[in-house]
Amino acid sequence: MTSEFDLLLFDCDGVLVDSEVMSARCVAESLRSAGYIIDEVAVLERFMGLSNPAMCQIIESEMGRPLPDGFLEDLRNRLLDVSEGELRPINGVGEAVDRLSLPYCVASSSHPDRIRRYLEITHLADRLGRHIFSATMVTRGKPAPDLFLHAARTMGARPDRCIVVEDSKAGVRAGKAAGMTVFGFTGGSHVTSADHAPKLASAGADLTFDAMSELPDLLSSSATERAP
Repeated sequence: MTSEFDLLLFDCDGVLVDSEVMSARCVAESLRSAGYIIDEVAVLERFMGLSNPAMCQIIESEMGRPLPDGFLEDLRNRLLDVSEGELRPINGVGEAVDRLSLPYCVASSSHPDRIRRYLEITHLADRLGRHIFSATMVTRGKPAPDLFLHAARTMGARPDRCIVVEDSKAGVRAGKAAGMTVFGFTGGSHVTSADHAPKLASAGADLTFDAMSELPDLLSSSATERAP
């Protein structure tokens, strides 16, 4: 496997931690309080995979006015507060990471403080907290390729020898735009219908899977298929 690929890049929300439903609820409640009417389903469909600042830019454009001062900071604090009691790791992710022989990192649209805290709450920090990359480190977030390219460059890996694990269309598109192989993950609790895997495939995912325990074997199989 390591002869074919140099780096595995994990998204965080919905891939390492089962946070998408919780986050969508908090985002919807905060936006409604600011006068923008939206529900959790619409948040997931429209904004999953985007950074909160990117989401806010879209909403402010639609509203024709800025969101209240401090909106992003208040939302970040709200997410952290709720996560203390609700956040759980994706089933099997710790065991799957322990089986990897490939170097890996986290590349997420979330704020670095939130990524680190989520990994701590879910007891994944010891495994995954060493190499963290956030959309705050680049000019353009997902679906632009900048975050993945920055992570690969920093980790010393060629993009065409990288694999991305993503659960959102924006993340899949970012990985493909970076020239990377992309595995679409559909095992988070926010995936409630059979059409999510086809959506990730239509965005460019090279394959989709719904159990994190499958990841090490999928990596080995993908490397075998690429071998001459």
